[in-house]
Amino acid sequence: MLKVVVKEGENIDRALKRYKRKFRNVKILQELRQRKHFTKPSVAKRAQVQKAAYVEQKFKTED
Repeated sequence: MLKVVVKEGENIDRALKRYKRKFRNVKILQELRQRKHFTKPSVAKRAQVQKAAYVEQKFKTED
């Protein structure tokens, strides 16, 4: 469970922004979406390899 302590005199919008950032960093929503349907291990591995190749290619073009 995520907890955000609101400090004395802190704006509620700022606390809400911190909560949203924590929620996004914990990746709860992403995990829920992944659990909605089954992905075969071979498909997941292939997607991971493709993503790694894409990121590597992107960094090569930057240099």
